[in-house]
Amino acid sequence: MTDSKLEEAMTATPRLNTESDVDVGHGTVSSGTKARINSRQAQMIAIGGVIGTGLFVGTGVVLATAGPALLFAAYFFCCLLALCIVTATTEFNSYLPVRGASIPYYATRFVSRSLGFALGWLYWYTWAIAVAYEVTAACIVINYWPNPVPEAAWITIMLIVIISLNMMPVKVYAESEFWFASLKVFTIIGLLLVSLVLFFGGGPSHDALYFRYWYQNEQPAHEYLVGGSSGQLCAFIFALCNGAFAFLFGPEYVVSASGEMENPRKDLPTTSKHFAWRLICFYGLGALAISIICPSSEPGLTSGGSGAAASPWVLGIKNAGIHGLDSVINAAIITSAWSAGNSLLYMSSRSLYSMSLVGNAPRIFQRCNRWGVPYVAVGVSSAFGLLAYMNISSDGGTVFNWLVSVLNESGFISWIVCCIVYLRFRAARKAQGVHDLPYQSLLQPYGAWFALVIVTLLALLNGFACFFPGNFTASGFLTAYLGIPVFVVLYAGHKVYTRHDPWYHPVMSIDLTSGLDDVIAQEALYRDSQGESSKTKAKHLLSKINSIWGWN
Repeated sequence: MTDSKLEEAMTATPRLNTESDVDVGHGTVSSGTKARINSRQAQMIAIGGVIGTGLFVGTGVVLATAGPALLFAAYFFCCLLALCIVTATTEFNSYLPVRGASIPYYATRFVSRSLGFALGWLYWYTWAIAVAYEVTAACIVINYWPNPVPEAAWITIMLIVIISLNMMPVKVYAESEFWFASLKVFTIIGLLLVSLVLFFGGGPSHDALYFRYWYQNEQPAHEYLVGGSSGQLCAFIFALCNGAFAFLFGPEYVVSASGEMENPRKDLPTTSKHFAWRLICFYGLGALAISIICPSSEPGLTSGGSGAAASPWVLGIKNAGIHGLDSVINAAIITSAWSAGNSLLYMSSRSLYSMSLVGNAPRIFQRCNRWGVPYVAVGVSSAFGLLAYMNISSDGGTVFNWLVSVLNESGFISWIVCCIVYLRFRAARKAQGVHDLPYQSLLQPYGAWFALVIVTLLALLNGFACFFPGNFTASGFLTAYLGIPVFVVLYAGHKVYTRHDPWYHPVMSIDLTSGLDDVIAQEALYRDSQGESSKTKAKHLLSKINSIWGWN
């Protein structure tokens, strides 16, 4: 890609509810995504994307292996990591929000083209594969209810709905995801309230649970692999690595949606703040609630497989004698997985679209329909959803677990790159004297450095159990660390192809100004349009009042 093309892609800026014409190599066509996501929808897309099966089901294996105290500690610690990441990404994203941009775009602009290339393709295949994971999980949960419908039929139905929603105008997708995510949020709030009632003895048996399952015939912190305090440390590492899967890619949802926000410089900081606190509330308090209502020795946590039978929420409420609520939770898990799959396909397609803007993917992926939907990118990304059919057979399930492990390692790599991109952006703006930012966090830059160190350790420890005597297996090692060589190959391959590019941009050469004037102008235009809209609404209301009283 020539320097002029890279500069053209980097200076692409959002237009308020307009389209842009892009030459995709097959004639000039109407192209460009549209700003149709408001702050209300963006916040729910962000939180809805991370409330998947990890919160409802994934907590079970962590509770059984690590114990209630380490479950709560690990999930709260992961909330802190996510907070560090989202405040860092919001700082540079709100400074220069670009239509179609994602973390790979900023990696290209602030670090190097090779890093942006490798991360872009990693995002694309990771999110596309994750769609199949969520669909499969939802179908397994459906089988909690006896039904004659083949699992393949459920997979087909869910894929069709997810793909259809992503092919519709962004406004339709955003509104549907808003209601999907809202339902999940209300479900979580309801479960937290039920847990609080059971804590104080408001259940059918009026038996107050308090922290009984932390100490009564239980160990608050279990031992894993070895005995003693070393075993408890291993259990905590296990809880961190497995619990982090529920949080990964959450901050990236906010960045991906920013290009289609109506006023990103204002909406982004609001979205990130709400996202962070909701994450702490749902996951931190959720983990605490689970440790209260469900004993870690419950056999169903390890024998229930991946379905709702393995959900600690279901098991805890069953033990409390609340009839019928297990089906409600089951329905919430299905909705959760379905909604997460919806967001993941959106993220995957927008990642591919973003890569095409900077020349890291074929230009055909820039094609958008009249609704502003990158339909070619959506279609190609949705093909990975077919992997969900692999889980129908036992062999397919084994292969699918390999793919899930790749997702986990990819998430750690993504967060590492997020920290690097932010630190380069911060170094560049300090060197160039740029101090006027729409958003700055008190956590930074210390939060980025903290997250960089911790997440790097988690990436290296993802398969640490394989290194203990008698636990090593080739499949376990590969599934835990396959994401690293894949990323290295992508990075090295692009570096060889663009061998004249620097390893990283010097801080004084990092472009912090191209497109900024247009972004500021669009922000002013939006404020003016909102002001006129408010005046028009006020005049319309006054006219109605006058008509009622006969003053016109």
